[in-house]
Amino acid sequence: MERSCSVKSRDSITHQDHEPAPPYSRGHTPPPLQRRSRRTMVDVTKWPLFSLMEGEELSSIRQACVFGTSANEVIYFTHNDDVYVFGLNCSNCLGTGDSQSTILPKKLDFLSGRKVVSLSYGSGPHILLATEEGELFAWGHNGYSQLGNGTTNQGVAPVLVSASLLNKRVTEVACGSHHSLALTNTGEVYAWGYNNCGQVGSGSTANQPTPRRVSNCLQNKVVVSITCGQTSSLAVVENGEVYGWGYNGNGQLGLGNNGNQLTPCRLVGLQGLCVLQIVSGYAHSLALTDEGLLYAWGTNTYGQLGTGNKSNQLSPVQIMAEKERIVEIAACHSTHTSAAKTQSGQVYMWGQCREHDDFLTVSQSLKKEFDSPETADLKFSVDGKYINVHKAVLKIRCEHFRSMFQSHWNEDMKEVIEIDQFTYPVYRSFLEFLYTDNIDLPPEDAIGLLDLATSYCENRLKRLCQHIIKRGITIENAFSLLAAAVRYDAEDLEEFCFKFCVNHLTEVTQTAAFWQIEGNLLKEFISRASRCGAFKN
Repeated sequence: MERSCSVKSRDSITHQDHEPAPPYSRGHTPPPLQRRSRRTMVDVTKWPLFSLMEGEELSSIRQACVFGTSANEVIYFTHNDDVYVFGLNCSNCLGTGDSQSTILPKKLDFLSGRKVVSLSYGSGPHILLATEEGELFAWGHNGYSQLGNGTTNQGVAPVLVSASLLNKRVTEVACGSHHSLALTNTGEVYAWGYNNCGQVGSGSTANQPTPRRVSNCLQNKVVVSITCGQTSSLAVVENGEVYGWGYNGNGQLGLGNNGNQLTPCRLVGLQGLCVLQIVSGYAHSLALTDEGLLYAWGTNTYGQLGTGNKSNQLSPVQIMAEKERIVEIAACHSTHTSAAKTQSGQVYMWGQCREHDDFLTVSQSLKKEFDSPETADLKFSVDGKYINVHKAVLKIRCEHFRSMFQSHWNEDMKEVIEIDQFTYPVYRSFLEFLYTDNIDLPPEDAIGLLDLATSYCENRLKRLCQHIIKRGITIENAFSLLAAAVRYDAEDLEEFCFKFCVNHLTEVTQTAAFWQIEGNLLKEFISRASRCGAFKN
């Protein structure tokens, strides 16, 4: 059987409701922005730009992006979907209708109330913003027609990009230094702007004043994700293949050579891999596969490839192989920095990085005090082991404990509470989640935590558990996780596990887990996989 691979669009594999998106961005182009199901506080106070804002204003911020050559401009979105900007306003990049700088946030009334799903910025800077309705807005620097309006006049306010995109629904945007990409819900890529190295993919080096569909070998492909380097472009198609075009002087297209490409060319160095996410720095790129493997290529002057040396790589090489599974990656076309997040929530950065101070935030201090016998006022005993906690934290964070620690509950008077319904790893992970908002469990144990979350009516924890299980799926455990998803009636998780099993059908059917599953589920899987065409030659 031929190995198949099905990749969802990028906004379905990053920053979903159950995983908070990063509050701000300087070192990477923001991924698609997602609506939150619950109000959360975003900490932007470490950025000096926010120092003049009042507490009420700060608490209203849902997501913010700090951008510009010297990080002197800001755009942020509130929980009410209002859009605000402030900063130096270079090249009219704030979109306020004038060229004036402002230290106080100004509301962009034209965009307020529109649900933003994707945002990106160039070096000019110019700004691209896509809404949930599929509209594309652009403003800022336009010296190379990167706003897509057919002129080179700077955009002083957000303008709808309609040329060539009428009746098209844009789902993702990406900016290079002075060129732009847009992805539609039908998997088409449009490009425009500066084209000195072929980064628009038109087959020439003439600048492109309005959006033009990138075709050639992408003509019959469904693209699910896009990214831009400084003067290069990359795209992932639904079967996990990666295509690149534009400048390739440092091997940033990963083609095994350093020749520029005027039209899309497939990265054969990633053949046989199913790529889920791809990002680009100034002149390097990273790719993440569905098995959590990370590959890097391109320039390596600052060690941004993470290979342990500073030699450029013309083809993809695997990095961080000794680390745990990678679940998300980041980079930005204007920097020489790379970042990766692991399954347990650890974040690694490398390349041209800046040092940080030792000051602990409130959340960091709270995390530090979890299971600390010096400050705890309560213990849980699970499987003969103690977990030290603080009643006040549990009452603030969990309705179950808020009810438990009332005078009419026996537990309110106890110093040690026995737990026998759940295992120690599961219950400890649950309590740690209340302190940190993170889960550090292998996917098999996350099934038990999913059971606990259901019992305690912790809906956000349920979503996080399903996300952990998705991120931790492997060839060996895929069918076991599918069976668990069916058992817990987790439909979205079941669909994800089923698709993974079909994508890796040959390998999965050779695992012990596949043949240990009870007969009815096995029959149902084979029948459903057959209906999907998994057994066709």
